[in-house]
Amino acid sequence: MTPVSLHPETDSREAQLEAAAEVFKALSDPARLRILAHLAKNPQGACCGPEPGVCACDLEAVTGLSQPTVSHHMKCLVAARLVRGQKRGRWMYYQIDPQGFALVKEFLPAIGG
Repeated sequence: MTPVSLHPETDSREAQLEAAAEVFKALSDPARLRILAHLAKNPQGACCGPEPGVCACDLEAVTGLSQPTVSHHMKCLVAARLVRGQKRGRWMYYQIDPQGFALVKEFLPAIGG
């Protein structure tokens, strides 16, 4: 997946549509929607201290998916800029990227949503 531009004022309309398509592709998988819902409800993980972000190990437990599968889904969500990740020690910690949802909010009214 190509990264989503957060500067629509400088992009052509076609580039904006391609960026929106990448976001909606990322949203098209039920597992990724479950992950996003969990991140939205739980901005801080259960296992790993007071810092913001949910540890990948928490996402494995919540989704019942294997570590490689969670990593694949997170890679898609990060590429679409719906989620941002930060490595701390051996684990990645993820949280919702509010700026990434700006494209979704901008595009939905254009299609009647």
